Amino acid sequence: MKGINVRSLDELLKYTCSVKASDLHINVGTQPMIRLNSILQQIPDTEVITPDISWELVRSLLDDEKRAQLEAHGDVDFSFSMPGLGRFRVNVYKQRGTYSLAIRSLPFNIPDFDTLGLPPVIKTFARKTRGLVLATGPTGSGKSTTLASLIGMINEERKVHIITIEDPIEYLHKHRNGLIDQREIGTDAKSFASALRATLREDPDVILVGEMRDPETIAIALTAAETGHLVFSTLHTVGAAKTIDRIIDSFPPAQQNQVKGQLATVLEGVISQQLIPKRDGTGVVPAVEVMVVTPAIRNLIREGKPYQINSLIQTGTSSGMQSLEATLAQLVSDGVITQDEAMLRAADPQILYQLINKRW
Repeated sequence: MKGINVRSLDELLKYTCSVKASDLHINVGTQPMIRLNSILQQIPDTEVITPDISWELVRSLLDDEKRAQLEAHGDVDFSFSMPGLGRFRVNVYKQRGTYSLAIRSLPFNIPDFDTLGLPPVIKTFARKTRGLVLATGPTGSGKSTTLASLIGMINEERKVHIITIEDPIEYLHKHRNGLIDQREIGTDAKSFASALRATLREDPDVILVGEMRDPETIAIALTAAETGHLVFSTLHTVGAAKTIDRIIDSFPPAQQNQVKGQLATVLEGVISQQLIPKRDGTGVVPAVEVMVVTPAIRNLIREGKPYQINSLIQTGTSSGMQSLEATLAQLVSDGVITQDEAMLRAADPQILYQLINKRW
């Protein structure tokens, strides 16, 4: 597609979707850029974005309320749909006195779990009736997609009430066997904490909290899991051990023993994932660490020894666990990713190096 009009968001998004890029970036002083297979690149045959063009594109997306939020805070998050094309998550932000756009493409359809290339053991988390399941990893690692597929599975298979709390709503779910309500921060609720507190009075069976951003939200999520609900959420951590550390360290020292006890009781699993470019340049592949919580892991959490968890994950294959390093080594061995990419992503490069050489 040539001669794209950079003043037309429709044309820019159509191009983004046509090449299957995950993100579109609009920044003053450069051509529009897309993220394709995890790599940023300019859209060919387009003009450089000026301050006037960026503001024109931003203005086309904002109503009065969003514009007021942008002026007050310097950024605003929301999502929108484009008929025949898809849904998009948007962040508008100010930088150096001009406006920029970061737009993430979201498919209309809930992804089928079996198409995601994830370990089958993760399906078992959707069949739990209570407890806490966490999806972790850096931004853009597929956490929301993984959880959307699990929520979709529950919605198809079980007659339960599901409530999601998101900022913004990404995947749109329809009522299937289950009843599902989706609440968006800023539109339907003021904050994750206030929405989660209200959710406990709305007779839910399953709760999705888009992100555990603060101690108050974490505390209510732990209580919800403790009182018989199945709770899913995300954290921007890499690895199960660091995830547990992050949750405990979010609280003052005087509360940490109580939190350790709660977490040891309710945690059912941690999925830690990254998306890595394939060696052949045809896309990305997930590299996943899975921790299934066993009695031994519950004891380590309760005793404040999460640093010992990695060794249990490495030896816990019979319980469905897999370490990040073992996954990366297998992907290298299968020729799917390069050893250099694997080394960049490993939590423990030395163990990865040993595993790769052992396989070869």
